[in-house]
Amino acid sequence: MSDQGKNTDGFIPQHGGYKNLFSYQKAEIIYDATVYFTNRFFHPYDRTVGQMVQAARSGKQNIAEGSMASATSKETEIKLTNVARASLEELQIDYEDFLRTRKLPIWDKNHRLVERIRELNKSTPTPSYQTFQKAIEHDNPEICANTMITLIKICTYLLSQQIKKLEIEFVKEGGLRERMTRARIEERKKNR
Repeated sequence: MSDQGKNTDGFIPQHGGYKNLFSYQKAEIIYDATVYFTNRFFHPYDRTVGQMVQAARSGKQNIAEGSMASATSKETEIKLTNVARASLEELQIDYEDFLRTRKLPIWDKNHRLVERIRELNKSTPTPSYQTFQKAIEHDNPEICANTMITLIKICTYLLSQQIKKLEIEFVKEGGLRERMTRARIEERKKNR
């Protein structure tokens, strides 16, 4: 949690700890790997490069922005987290298009290398780009693109779980207006 997000009293909750979110950590790997992938497999002036990099960036940035916005708007946090998920879904389609147009297979969830990527993902508390680097930078483009699809699926799953958790928190705790009202009521009770 960043110092700016800490608040021990008042109605504005702690916020801004996005770098600790597994979804953000995966999205950062996906962004870095997408920059590498597009530089390697596409002509620099191909419009696909900008679209893929922007989708990867949007995934990462919207997680951060949603986390920071959570202080005053759970609704905004939920919306931005969903935008992150949608951006990564768009990116996944780009990787699937890459494979399909080159007549390369898209691996199913039971493929042995998909299982290996999942194992690597669970191997350390905070996997990094280096954890998956051999697969991301492999000589075979089939392995590279399918690795990215697998990482995106892991991240979008995490984002789906995150959205469910945010919905539950909102129902239990309400939004800023409810917290402000509760704070005013509590203050009035103290002053009686």
